[in-house]
Amino acid sequence: MAIECVSNIASMPHHAKDERKDEQKQLVFDASVLKYQSNIPKQFIWPDHEKPCANARELQVPLINLGGFLSGDPVAAMEASRLVGEACQQHGFFLVVNHGVDAALLADAHNYMDNFFGLPLTEKQRAQRKLGEYCGYASSFTGRFSSKLPWKETLSFRYSVEKSSSKMVEDYIINKMGDEFRRVYQDYCEAMSKLSQGIMELLAISLGVGRAHYREFFEENDSIIRLNYYPPCQKPDLTLGTGPHCDPTSLTILHQDRVGGLQVFVDNEWRSISPNFEAFVVNIGDTFMALSNGRYKSCLHRAVVNSHTPRKSLAFFLCPKGDKVIIPPTELVDAYSPRVYPDFTWPMLLEFTQKHYRADMNTLEVFSNWVQQRNS
Repeated sequence: MAIECVSNIASMPHHAKDERKDEQKQLVFDASVLKYQSNIPKQFIWPDHEKPCANARELQVPLINLGGFLSGDPVAAMEASRLVGEACQQHGFFLVVNHGVDAALLADAHNYMDNFFGLPLTEKQRAQRKLGEYCGYASSFTGRFSSKLPWKETLSFRYSVEKSSSKMVEDYIINKMGDEFRRVYQDYCEAMSKLSQGIMELLAISLGVGRAHYREFFEENDSIIRLNYYPPCQKPDLTLGTGPHCDPTSLTILHQDRVGGLQVFVDNEWRSISPNFEAFVVNIGDTFMALSNGRYKSCLHRAVVNSHTPRKSLAFFLCPKGDKVIIPPTELVDAYSPRVYPDFTWPMLLEFTQKHYRADMNTLEVFSNWVQQRNS
């Protein structure tokens, strides 16, 4: 669920600089080959203190039925918002069911994902992601990092609700991948954007601010969809599908297949979230943590892999329009709760995580310090 990043700028935080790629010895991540290898390349071996733990206990996250809320039931809305608020104060993760997203669309989205990641590497590379950009195909980000590489492939698109770019996802796929991928992910993004608006209403109710405040803030969102594919690994105890991080975006809506792998760091231990094909996993990101003035937490999470079954997921990262300034509502700021983070825009944070800093658990804090230093 991360938006991965790298730096080659000397003035940026030190650990991004240390991840600089080795242009002469660039590793190629070909899942069709590596998934059978018993000796995995050293670039994929994580430090001992970050290696996956065996048999992580399951995290009991609230399963929130959106049916009543979406049909306009005020009692159901209050109950759903209560559960959302409790989850966001504890760890920032919850599940939603009866979400209104068509089951056939979900099936198509997963089927087309199978089709894409099943292509030969040379075909997938037709949509290769360029350095410093967040759209396109990436095979473990081997051209961007030189250590602690994630054991995964991704395909990412930009989604905007602006009329002038309403077909952005569809057009990108047609240009890069052909007509076969034509409509499904455009439809999927539209469904996710609609679902996110409802979740934003619940977040507003739970925080005690105007019900429409966050929904209106994100109506003209400029978001990201990412298709994740985690191939089998013969040494899953040595690597990670996605390293520990907090999402820098506002809200993540994740649909998993039926293979487990998502883990959340709660009470000083890694806990697993079991897959539920009928549900979406929702979590708070750094940008919304700033919009809530730190009241709701962006939680550390990661993905693990296994030795026998590929895992797939679809992540929709809700992001505000580029000119929106990230400022918490006045109801959340007073003498006892002063502003925690400086004003910023999403493009500023996105650039920071794409060019200057590899997203981790400290992204928002480091970014805030960086913004304040620039403004001083």
